[in-house]
Amino acid sequence: MKRRQFIKLSSAAAAAWPFAVRAQQSSNKIPVVGVLWHAGSAEEEDAYFRTLVKAFNDLGYVEGKNIHLDHRFPAENPERFRILARELVDAKPDAIIAVTNLDMVEVKRATSTIPIVFVLAQDTVGQGVVESLARPGGNATGLSVMSIDLSGKRLELLKEVVPNLSRVAVLVDPTVTFKERMIKSHQAAAEALGITLWPVDLAGSEDIEPVFAKIAQDRADGVVRGLGSALWPMRARIGASAIAHKLPVMTYIPMRCHPAI
Repeated sequence: MKRRQFIKLSSAAAAAWPFAVRAQQSSNKIPVVGVLWHAGSAEEEDAYFRTLVKAFNDLGYVEGKNIHLDHRFPAENPERFRILARELVDAKPDAIIAVTNLDMVEVKRATSTIPIVFVLAQDTVGQGVVESLARPGGNATGLSVMSIDLSGKRLELLKEVVPNLSRVAVLVDPTVTFKERMIKSHQAAAEALGITLWPVDLAGSEDIEPVFAKIAQDRADGVVRGLGSALWPMRARIGASAIAHKLPVMTYIPMRCHPAI
């Protein structure tokens, strides 16, 4: 994701900070907001970390003065997501910001009472995090990238870029709970466009080159990067491998193939 997009998302997430938390400003207690990230440190999160802090500052919430941000960094380890989500809930903050989809799932699993604001959510209704996009209900709200809902539109855009598009591979994180729903959504969209689509599991970074070599060998015209937290840390290598095999890729979040991008 580009920094500009994250600025918009984090600013909106900060603005969506629950009223219960804001009401605490009238007391002597400095409200605490837990933040569950994705990488292993503030340095690794870099611009995104600074952007979230700035978004709170712009709304008048200054660290150590009238707010405390309790940051946790799971280092892209699924088990650490679960452990740190539990730690944050046990610390009883006034609210929790869940930056990624796996953050959201684990925090929601850990609490049904502490307000949760998610930033990069996928399939929130299908995963049972909210009741509906219009009326989330419960204790969670935020921003959804609508990655499944817009799968047809992304294929349409890919077909505009590659007019002779007829065979497309969709990269799938085999661990996601909504895998089948995601595949069905893409297949329905592909059929409507007259495109042959087949899902390809991508479980680890060691599989990237063999998978792309096979996709190229099978003469695919393009690739769709599907959903899943496991694919996020591999985004740069996925982009590099796609370029090496001269395969156009459609993704729901930009892939960072170079530090300057």
